[in-house]
Amino acid sequence: MPDPVARDAAEEASAMSHPAVAPDASAAYGDHPDQVVDFYAPRSGHAAVPLVVVLHGGAWRAPYDRQHVTPFADFLARRGLAVANVEYRRGREIPQQRGDAGPVAGRWPETFDDVAAALDALPDLARKTLPQADPRRIVVTGHSAGGQLALWAAARHVLPAGSPWRLAAPPALRGVVALAPIADFGAAVELGVCGGAVRQLLGGEEQYDERAAHTDPSALLPTGIATVVVQGRADVVVPQSVAAAYVDAAAKAGETVGWTLLEEVGHFPLIDPAADACAVVAEEIAQLAW
Repeated sequence: MPDPVARDAAEEASAMSHPAVAPDASAAYGDHPDQVVDFYAPRSGHAAVPLVVVLHGGAWRAPYDRQHVTPFADFLARRGLAVANVEYRRGREIPQQRGDAGPVAGRWPETFDDVAAALDALPDLARKTLPQADPRRIVVTGHSAGGQLALWAAARHVLPAGSPWRLAAPPALRGVVALAPIADFGAAVELGVCGGAVRQLLGGEEQYDERAAHTDPSALLPTGIATVVVQGRADVVVPQSVAAAYVDAAAKAGETVGWTLLEEVGHFPLIDPAADACAVVAEEIAQLAW
């Protein structure tokens, strides 16, 4: 049995070993430097193909930006899909005070402001910037913390009344493919996922309950949006039990969520073009998109 930590390190090294792939075009959805979307045209050359929106992971922390998923975006484009790789504001670069290690996870409320604004702007941005994309066929995918954001983006119509991000009707999405998502905040907090990133994202203990009601995917069900979760059984970064808690919550809410578990796969192969798991992810996306 391979050492789980050693396996994770090797898988991360493989996923991060690919050179960044420059986009075919970029467009801003706001004035902040992080409010930008990179577009990748389908390498098939076909027109009117589905648009895949990618929300990167990295525990909502500043050091992890969209560059590390550009090979994944290119991988999807090479399979004939149009891709929008979204950047958003994340936590501060400056480490926390009181002895806590590492930069803060997330920026409240800007992280959610940005994802909402990007998704709202994308149909028009795609029409202007990437004519090959069909904005009537959008699938949102996200990895890890980005998986939480993808699930959240599909649930804005069920946000509590008065939420600034609430939509009056379900978003026009073909579906969501969440990759090892931080999909159940209670389970993630209990396990201390990503160094307590969930509590940091929500501003600490005092703000947790109120803000989780607006952001925890497992509390925003049912959505009525086709949803698939892809998870490696050997994931030690965001363990299987976190996504399983979300799938269970969906079932209790009367909604069936697709649940693809990959044997001998950890956290990073899902976005690693060199890994077989990434091909599985692309197929799950294509099944919803086409």
